Amino acid sequence: MTLTTRLPFLTFAFVLRFAVFFSLYCVICGLFMAVSDANPQAPNIQLATEFSKEKSVHIKDFLVSEKLDGVRGYWDGKRLVTRQGNPILAPSWFTADFPTTPMDGELWLGRGRFEAISGLIRQASANESEWQNVRFMVFDLPKAQGSFAVRYQQMQTLLAGKSVYLQVIEQVSVESIEALYQKLDTLVAQGGEGLILHRRTALYTPGRNPNVMKLKPYLDAEAKVIGHIAGKGQFAGQLGALRVQTADGRVFSIGTGFSLAERQHPPAIGTLITYKYLGLTVNGLPRFASFLRVRSDMPQEDKE
Repeated sequence: MTLTTRLPFLTFAFVLRFAVFFSLYCVICGLFMAVSDANPQAPNIQLATEFSKEKSVHIKDFLVSEKLDGVRGYWDGKRLVTRQGNPILAPSWFTADFPTTPMDGELWLGRGRFEAISGLIRQASANESEWQNVRFMVFDLPKAQGSFAVRYQQMQTLLAGKSVYLQVIEQVSVESIEALYQKLDTLVAQGGEGLILHRRTALYTPGRNPNVMKLKPYLDAEAKVIGHIAGKGQFAGQLGALRVQTADGRVFSIGTGFSLAERQHPPAIGTLITYKYLGLTVNGLPRFASFLRVRSDMPQEDKE
């Protein structure tokens, strides 16, 4: 093959090599830029996962606290930063009596005031009069050793009488899943956002930690009763569960939330009920569906 006939092949090979080289160059540059754009000052913090009933069968293994609707803050022992590592421009007197121990917590103005605290920390200079109402609600000591139960005791000792702007978030025990949801309902009725569950034995683990879970309020929706499932055990001779169907055709059972009277005299087939649930399963069915009430404001349908 002459040089003339080989020229197109040589040209193609050159272009191909250049394209491969250029692509690799772009990838390397992209990775470099991504690393460069990351804030090296961002704290390596622990994050909660979604509540899982399966992971909390032994509910007494957990301590429970209110999920505050504030802004996450991290005290590294010298300065206060956001979870992204950006400095929080609080007045010097606000942090003057903070200990040198790193603390993880929430900057909080009170229930329902997320927008106010979010706007406050975004200001270019501290509004000292507004900062007087802010509290740094501490929920962990990231660098402390031991279980969460041990760290909770350390928080209380460390912050006792330390600063009027520091407060440890109260942790309590609950006796059952039912008690947990009752606490959630009470809290939400008072304007709270939800609950956080910490496994007592858990270490502080940066990233998503399955031993720390957040539980938010139930959603609610309507469904039509299409069947009754007989009860067993303590519910023998009574209603065990309702078989229901949503307006879009999804069918599932509801076995909790009923009073004794409702189990003895369940809603008739064709009745429209309201149920509460916590999100959807991977199959699109309501998670932890629980009976709330009969929709008495709507006419009962004929029995099928």
